Amino acid sequence: MRVNTTQIGIALFVLLMLARSGAAQSSPQASGAEEPFTLVVPVNEVSLTFHVSDAHGNTIDGLRKEDLKLFDNGKLQSRVVEFQAYRDLPIRAGFLMDTSVSMQSDAQHNLEIATEYLARFFRKETDRAFVMRFDVETNVAEGWNNNTGVLADGLHAAANEAGLGADGTAIFDSIYKACRDQWPANSDEVTGNFILLFTDGLDNSSHARIADVIDRCQRSRTAIYVFVNEWKARASRGQQTLIELVTKSGGRIFFKPNDEQMETDLQMIESDQRSQYRLVYKPYDLKRDNSFHRIKLICSVERSEVLTRSGYYAATRR
Repeated sequence: MRVNTTQIGIALFVLLMLARSGAAQSSPQASGAEEPFTLVVPVNEVSLTFHVSDAHGNTIDGLRKEDLKLFDNGKLQSRVVEFQAYRDLPIRAGFLMDTSVSMQSDAQHNLEIATEYLARFFRKETDRAFVMRFDVETNVAEGWNNNTGVLADGLHAAANEAGLGADGTAIFDSIYKACRDQWPANSDEVTGNFILLFTDGLDNSSHARIADVIDRCQRSRTAIYVFVNEWKARASRGQQTLIELVTKSGGRIFFKPNDEQMETDLQMIESDQRSQYRLVYKPYDLKRDNSFHRIKLICSVERSEVLTRSGYYAATRR
């Protein structure tokens, strides 16, 4: 039987083309550009900023990580991956003024405190601030600015609106939005971030929970400071809320300040935020189950005070 060599050649050519076509379909490089692939690996590290002062309230400089003991849910931690000291930090501050009906009588006093901070401690060369007012809704009265006159105008405008809006308060929503929208996520800039909050702590309109607020504050490394124009009272539900906010964010609460005490309190905020340490550690067996981990940081210097947040939420990856 005679075989046509031309037909054999054509058959072999067709088989070769089919083989190449199959290889192209099975190989990711056949299209000429490899598909991009991103591997997302969770990094189980906690970043902690804190301030250390002596018995007289003076900043303690020159600490080493060996001078500190860190406990996470009661367990001593030793896997510190970073430790840094910062001095004379630039400030990024947010003035949050509750303008609901219940705060109308305190509006002018709160305005005096905020404008006193601007006049005494704000540095226009390095610092930035914004003004936000809230009742059931939140509005930015003045965006990030280094002009104390413009910021003071924003504070006056917010104070003049006290009692004129809706009868309700959304404190949690307002803090959440401030931390989410005003401080850039994962910013490499190291600054002293804080909210100066003026409110009675009675929230009846928020959608956000206090746990959501604390998580946002911690992500943006923002401490909350509160001035309350009344004496401390155990039975006050609003004060209990405010104490939880400042404790878990690493701030402070000041009760019924007169003019002399107000200056001391503002000086304390200035010292807390200008001089800080930063410590990054890997907790043992960290499980991201949204549970709250309590932090205890102890300094070996006698009668020293460490100001930092009381813990963190082991949030699931978003």
